[in-house]
Amino acid sequence: MVDQRSTDRPERMSWHAFFASQSRVMALRSTCPRLAVGCVIVRDKRMIASGYNGSINHDEHCVDVGCKVVDGHCVRAIHAEQNALLQCARFGVSTEGADLYVTHRPCLHCTKSIIQAGIVRVYYETDYRADPYATYLLQKAGVTLEQVSSQLDMLLNGHQG
Repeated sequence: MVDQRSTDRPERMSWHAFFASQSRVMALRSTCPRLAVGCVIVRDKRMIASGYNGSINHDEHCVDVGCKVVDGHCVRAIHAEQNALLQCARFGVSTEGADLYVTHRPCLHCTKSIIQAGIVRVYYETDYRADPYATYLLQKAGVTLEQVSSQLDMLLNGHQG
């Protein structure tokens, strides 16, 4: 039997790179100019929710009226991880045993929400303000934390399969 696969075809994107790239695409929807963060929640290699950092429903967006900064943090914006988790809660989708892909390492508050939601693995691309207590909590809860890389260049360069 003849192998019909093309030898000039680029390497197929890994699942980690695919979902990390999806989180970067979600970050493009961010409405807070201080940092664009995107997140996808995945179960059985299927995206079950997504989120980006920005204002809550019925509030103005930072990009339109400016950030509301208190103690060095924009309190107008809700974090991408929280948006994705709350999307699951709103629509009755279980996150028990799911994976979470996010552009930036989760903050302490998001880490606590991730643990409470039953997420078992967190994959992030950018190591941003790592909180030692968040790392400790993830380890204690048995949640895997791993840095991965997206491959948006494959998408931008017109990967054809």
